[in-house]
Amino acid sequence: MKVLKWMIITVVILGLLTVFVGMPMMKEQTKKYSPAVTTSYAQGGFDVSVVYCSPSKNDRVIFGDLVPYDKVWRTGANEATTFTTSTAIKVMGKELPAGTYSLWTRPHAQNWDVIFNTEIPDWGVTILSGGAETTRKAQNDLFTVTVPVEKLAMAHEKFSINFEDKEQLHLTLAWDKTKVSVPISK
Repeated sequence: MKVLKWMIITVVILGLLTVFVGMPMMKEQTKKYSPAVTTSYAQGGFDVSVVYCSPSKNDRVIFGDLVPYDKVWRTGANEATTFTTSTAIKVMGKELPAGTYSLWTRPHAQNWDVIFNTEIPDWGVTILSGGAETTRKAQNDLFTVTVPVEKLAMAHEKFSINFEDKEQLHLTLAWDKTKVSVPISK
């Protein structure tokens, strides 16, 4: 009985150490290689921002290999990417109320599905899958839009998300020789 009691106490202590020490250390270590970035845009009645972690190419084949085609991607590294708007906006004509959303993508060779989800998970992928499976719950998807892929002449070393305001505001995602632009309006 005494041995069982000590085994249970040991397992509980190891579990608590993993949750309160191991996980924060792991998150800190991964940010050294894929730092957190915040990009925002506040003009013309827009007040939007994106928080994501930016991995590097490092001589790897990105789309179709590191990031498989036809599979949901957490859109960056580490924690799930978040998109925040302080006012209601439209994304390709679909209403996005004020709030914070997780942003997911499903890259394809010719276009990408961009997914706005109402749940913000703590981490973007499951640890047990080795990063192969996302923590996104499809039932919490607010909507999905599909945008074409633009092939770039020069490779982007770091994954980046930006806002570009030409004739209309666009949310852009670029990495390697791939870029997609998502139109945003009021």
